[in-house]
Formats: sequence, C-alpha cells, structure tokens
Amino acid sequence: MKLRRLSLMVLKVILGLLGLMGLGVGLFIGFAPQFGKAPEGEDLERISQSPHHDGEKFVNEIPTEEGTLSTIWNNRDQFFGNVNTSPDFVLPTRFGPPELPIDSFAAITWYGHSAFLIEMDGLRILIDPMLGEYAAPVSFGSKRFPYEQPIPIEELTDIDLLILSHDHYDHLDYPTILKLKGQVKHYFTPLGLGSHLKYWGIAESAITELDWWESISWKGLNIAATPARHFSGRGLTKRNSSHWASWVLVGKHQKIYFSGDGGYGSHFKEIGEKYGPFDLAFLECGQYNKAWADIHMMPEESVQAGIDLNADLIMPIHWGAFQLAVHEWTDPIKRFKAKAKEEKRRMIHPYIGDRFVLGRDLPQEEWWNP
Repeated sequence: MKLRRLSLMVLKVILGLLGLMGLGVGLFIGFAPQFGKAPEGEDLERISQSPHHDGEKFVNEIPTEEGTLSTIWNNRDQFFGNVNTSPDFVLPTRFGPPELPIDSFAAITWYGHSAFLIEMDGLRILIDPMLGEYAAPVSFGSKRFPYEQPIPIEELTDIDLLILSHDHYDHLDYPTILKLKGQVKHYFTPLGLGSHLKYWGIAESAITELDWWESISWKGLNIAATPARHFSGRGLTKRNSSHWASWVLVGKHQKIYFSGDGGYGSHFKEIGEKYGPFDLAFLECGQYNKAWADIHMMPEESVQAGIDLNADLIMPIHWGAFQLAVHEWTDPIKRFKAKAKEEKRRMIHPYIGDRFVLGRDLPQEEWWNP
C-alpha cells in the first residue's frame, strides 16, 4: 500500500513538472518576440481575400504534403546511417571591403544558404538575409557552419530593398532584422509576413506585401512575387498564416529569379513563360529528404527548374551554412553540378562572401574540397 501511494505521489510530481514545463514553453512561444506575430484585424481581413487563402490559411496551387510524422516514419530509413552532414573544417570565405557600384551589370555576394546582396541598377538589394549564428529561435538550434571570416553585417549599410521569401527561421532571422533595421529603406514580403516586421518595429509604410503574380515598379526596378510550393510558420500556432513566394527582379539590363524554398512543380514553367528568359536563377538545392519531397526539391529537380525557367545561368542555394537535413553537406552541390553537366546547363558556385559580377564572372572553384 505504501509503495502504491509513493508511486502515485511520484507520478503526480512528474505530471506536475511536465505541466509546468509545458506552461513555460507555451508562455515562451507566446511572448518571446522572435516568434513574431500572425496577421490579425485588418491585415487578416485583407489577406483572406487572396485566391491562395482558404479562409483559414494559405494553400499551395497543387496538393502538397508538408512532411507529417507519418511521412517521416514511412521514410525513416533516410534518417539513419548518414555521415559527413557537417564540414570537418572551417569553410573558406572571401568577404572583402565594399567596392564601387556596377552600372550595367549586377554584382552579387552570397552569404551562404539563401542570403544574398544584389547590387543592381544603382540599388542595394538584400534577399533572405539570415546572417545570424542559429537557424532557430533559440541558441541551441542548428548552428552555422564555421566560416573563415565572420559575416561583415556592419558593412551592410544603405540597403534600398530587403526581400523575404517566407517566415521560416533559416530565412527570416529576428536578430538580423533588428541589426539592419536602421539601414533598410523598404521591405518586400509575401502576403501576411509583414505582420512579423511590424511587430518588430518596422514602420508599416516601409513594407509592401505582394500576392503571387502581383508586381510593382520600385525606383525603376520591376519586382514580382511568384508562386512557390512550400509552407510557413513560426511557433506552434502560426502555420501557414503568412504566405511564401519566389521572386523576379527585372532591371534595365538583367533579369534575376530567386526561388525561395519549395518543391518542384509546374509553376517554374509558368514563371519562365511569363518573365523569362532569366540571366540568372538562384535555385533551392539543399535540406531535402524523401519525407518532405513536396516542399524541397532534390538537386536534379532544381536543375530541371532552371531549364523550365529558361535561365541562362543557374546557381544552387540553400546549402553551405546549416545542417537542416541528414544528407551529406556537399551532396547538394555535387548532385546539382553533375545534373547541370548532363543537361549542358551553365552554372556557378562562388565562394561564400565572394562578390562577383553577373555577365562577366563565372565563379566555379570547388571551394568545398579542402
């Protein structure tokens, strides 16, 4: 009898502790600013008019499996036995001092993963600037691979545009947004994502939200939000409350496409027909698995997307910074390069931090081989 009472007491204590832990996690997620804020009020009313919103959440154009526990379980063999998921050496970088602007050609600097600075038509454009150390809302999340030089975020000044593809932590980084806040003139986001920015102190007048196939001319640069096959969400209750998008930049001399994140689909061909051909397409290639094949392309699909887009030059992105899947960290670039060679497509793979000029430079050193 005493043993039974003791067992019940221990069980009650454990359940109580679990309840407190759950309450603590819930309060943290509910009030910590890095989780952002879902659209509400007039914002929610406005985005609910989108043809890509079902009245409760944003949806993809075609049925898309977002990687539920059942799909992960069915592909569980993909999660074991992999090695070399992170580099065992410090990654070489080529960050240099700011240079003079380029008039006729776009200059591009890659910061690893999907973060870029594009200097185009006299404008400085940042895309998905995840420049922090952790692709997570807490400091024990996925840590950036070791870089030879730290990302010189202090040199990212006088930014004309900051473009975001969706609100996942490896693309929308709260600490980076705060550090850049005084340097960015205007923000372009998919529908609903502006709610996060406003919650973090960005003026509503500095934010433009676009739906798929909407476009705008900004200081002579044509900007279009185009479809992607993905999802969104920060915290536990904001899933698909904001939209996701790929982006098209049409300048005076060159056209650039940025895929953001997403699985393969017919939208690439549609975008190519409407806006192509492109001088350069940045194509998601990394952090994939069969368990979430609908929302992240395999490298061979990434190359096919470049073909569909009618892109003259293609570049694999979404790799080289974080381990967010269990494939070898160099698997994306090796498979992408092999497929590009097979399809006779021109590609580039610059060093992290190397500022290259589109139309002049074709960076192709295999820097990932120490």
